[in-house]
Amino acid sequence: MPQVINISDEEIQYAEGLLLPAGKTFDDERKAFIRNFNTIDLQAVPGSGKTTALLAKLVILERKLPFAGGSGILVLSHTNAAIDEIKEKIQKHCPRLFSYPNFIGTIQSFVDEFLAIPFYIHKCKKKPNRIDHEIYNEVATKRYNNLPNSAAKTWLNNQHDPENLFKNFRFDIDLNLTNGMNGNIILRSNSNSASYKTFKTIKQQILLSGVLNYDDAYFLAECYLKEIPNIKTILQKRFPLVFVDEMQDMDTHQYNLLEKIFYDEGNSFSKIQRIGDKNQAIYNSVKATDVWQDRADILRLNGSQRLSKPIADVVKKFALYSDATFDIVGKYECEIKPHILVFETANIGSIIPCFAQIIKEKGLENSEKPIKVVCWNTEWKDDEASRNDATKLRLEDYHKGFKKEKGKPKQDYDNLKSYLLYYDKKQTLEPLRKNILNAFLKILRLENINTLDDRPFTKKKLIDFIHDKDIQKFDELNLNLYNWSIGIIQEKTEDVWTGIKLYVPIMLALFDKTIYASSDFIHTDNADIPNDNAEVLAPTNHYKEEGLEIEITSVHAVKGQTHCATLYLESYYHSNYESQRLSNQFLGNSFNDNRVRHKSSVKMAYVGFSRPTDLLCIAVEKDRFDNFLSEIDRDVWEIIEAPNMA
Repeated sequence: MPQVINISDEEIQYAEGLLLPAGKTFDDERKAFIRNFNTIDLQAVPGSGKTTALLAKLVILERKLPFAGGSGILVLSHTNAAIDEIKEKIQKHCPRLFSYPNFIGTIQSFVDEFLAIPFYIHKCKKKPNRIDHEIYNEVATKRYNNLPNSAAKTWLNNQHDPENLFKNFRFDIDLNLTNGMNGNIILRSNSNSASYKTFKTIKQQILLSGVLNYDDAYFLAECYLKEIPNIKTILQKRFPLVFVDEMQDMDTHQYNLLEKIFYDEGNSFSKIQRIGDKNQAIYNSVKATDVWQDRADILRLNGSQRLSKPIADVVKKFALYSDATFDIVGKYECEIKPHILVFETANIGSIIPCFAQIIKEKGLENSEKPIKVVCWNTEWKDDEASRNDATKLRLEDYHKGFKKEKGKPKQDYDNLKSYLLYYDKKQTLEPLRKNILNAFLKILRLENINTLDDRPFTKKKLIDFIHDKDIQKFDELNLNLYNWSIGIIQEKTEDVWTGIKLYVPIMLALFDKTIYASSDFIHTDNADIPNDNAEVLAPTNHYKEEGLEIEITSVHAVKGQTHCATLYLESYYHSNYESQRLSNQFLGNSFNDNRVRHKSSVKMAYVGFSRPTDLLCIAVEKDRFDNFLSEIDRDVWEIIEAPNMA
């Protein structure tokens, strides 16, 4: 530790004034965490305000920076969204916290910056060009398509989904070629075969070309720690305080790396605090393997500002981990009992309208908090047999026309037009400019046009090249980028696409090239991009009725959210439904089951059930209700028969 840190009442009051509504204060649970600087785990129930408590600690620490010896604070989370939330809430109050020697970012960005890139430079004497799944997959696909007829290709083609297997080749720390991060060794019984050597050589060649996927960064990080173990000590002294938020979302390789560096079998100079809720671990895996192993010293936040007592008393029965110190104390003032909406399959379309009617009856329709319908399993993809089986229900069966939630725009697409259609909607033209330049980089890669040192172009290197080659063409490009971006904003996408298609030969001429391998990419008119590439939810993913709008989405999509009311639709998963696997929890018993699919189900239920402040509804089909839940405590649950559609 850099020094003994004491937090005064006045400092806590300062943080409360910045972060809490007027008149609100931190309770004793949160104050205990804010004042604690030992190596601990903080296990926090849904709606406990754990991130706010962490922000309070950071706001106070910022006033004590820099630490002795020029050391700083490391704050990590699993997603960019979580990091953006931290920045949005406190960066204006804590400028020193967001500058050297501190680091606030995702686990991936930390591994890239402090381990993977330095070690790559050390070994290869150059920086990697990109650490990115999409570019890596593009390169791997090209190598896969160019594989000569051989024993290696025959073996690969005999495997399930050979192209994706080829993309998924990774190295472990001993340079064995594996099927994915933490996966099995490829051809374990015959690693001296020509096929194994072929695949290993190709993987090495892609790595040496400077194109890495995200998992390769962890391989390089492990190599760095193995070859130069002192880097661990250097990082500990640089970051004597380490905070890992949403720890339950870390995957095995991420968890192990953080433990190796910052816990160091209990010998670390750093104090690491892991923050999260083991019961909400639905992103790393929903399997039986539990990544997060408890420390000896655990702090708990059992009080939930989100959940009412009736909802909290139900939710805690669905906790996968609930020892003697675990509880959920609902502090939100609302007395509405959780509801079970019992429906017959023939009337499945009545469930969401019935939910909407209950919302109105309870006077919740004008809440500022969202109202949502959630489901674990959403679509049947192309499985028509399952889709037409009335005994197997997923979200699209409850709400016809449902389309899976759209993710953020990607960095790379299969055709030029997609770069013009899918982009981050911000208040500036910069996302559009970046998308167009990324499309140009893709064209250069397809045409195999590289820099003088035989590396793929970056946006900066492309712009610098054109500037140095022809200043007039440089000015022309900048004007075009501006006009094209404005054109897209004005919804003149077809005109912009035409203009860019006319410009590409001019750009390629600067390299003494013409359009060849990139022709299909440039000219394909494919507006029907897969749904997960779009930037907004489809209008069909909402139910609207007399001014009431209800979003319909997946459990994964709402993790971390607070709703006014939530309807959880049970769904088919490996021959069963939540009401069957979790009947004991519905009947008021704590979870105690080691079966893998039961654990998967209880995690999803725990996350889905713990979103609403006022009203929790769960839809259960009538036969399952009668067979498994008929003895349910009606003092705890309100049972509603969904109306007949007739």
